[in-house]
Amino acid sequence: MTLPWKLLLLLSIIDHCLDSASYHGPRWRMEPADLFIPVDSIEEEATLTCDAKGTPSPQYRWSLNGTLINLGLDHRRRLSGGNLIIGNLDRYQDVGMYQCMAYNTVGAILSRRASLQFAYLDHFKVHTRSAVSVREGQGVVLLCGTPTSSGDLTYAWVFNEYPYFVQQDNRRFVSQQTGNLYIAKVEPSDVGNYTCVVMNSITKGKVQSSPTSLILRTDAQFQKSPGGGLTESHFPAKSK
Repeated sequence: MTLPWKLLLLLSIIDHCLDSASYHGPRWRMEPADLFIPVDSIEEEATLTCDAKGTPSPQYRWSLNGTLINLGLDHRRRLSGGNLIIGNLDRYQDVGMYQCMAYNTVGAILSRRASLQFAYLDHFKVHTRSAVSVREGQGVVLLCGTPTSSGDLTYAWVFNEYPYFVQQDNRRFVSQQTGNLYIAKVEPSDVGNYTCVVMNSITKGKVQSSPTSLILRTDAQFQKSPGGGLTESHFPAKSK
């Protein structure tokens, strides 16, 4: 039986609409996340993830700091699916903000920006630290002076010699923001040498400062002279 031409036209339109309805633009399955790469593993590869679903299957492009990466001319970077793989990492050329674009014939979407950074921890500058003097009962701050670094750091202080670490209590506090050691109401038992220890949780590296001596002082210190009397010491110079 031959169908009327109007019915054939209607079926053709319905079929076309069904085909069009099966196409849709990209939608994210996974967007790139921030990466911290230890400098000492710089020979390894870094992978920034990017995965989207869509019909037709999406294609991908990447940008670094807002500039499109030309993968055809870049021998160190390549795509695996939508993932960007970077080989022979370069601490200076590869650092920055990356963004993925997924696109097909229906549309395109941009991912969140993800940073690629290199974690490191330099050594403290080698120099003798001046002693810090404080009166008994007063508070004192010992400065860590964190060396140049990148990555999450944690701090601790060694008292006199390793492995005797300063135990934090209601008088002692180590700032995990600056690394400085705060001691309230200094006691004679606090006198000694203090060394700041800095650890990078990403590189697992650890460095320590030169020791800082903490000493007690009084407004006037007296010592016996050879003649049996008392002589003043550590007083400011008297004006004549």
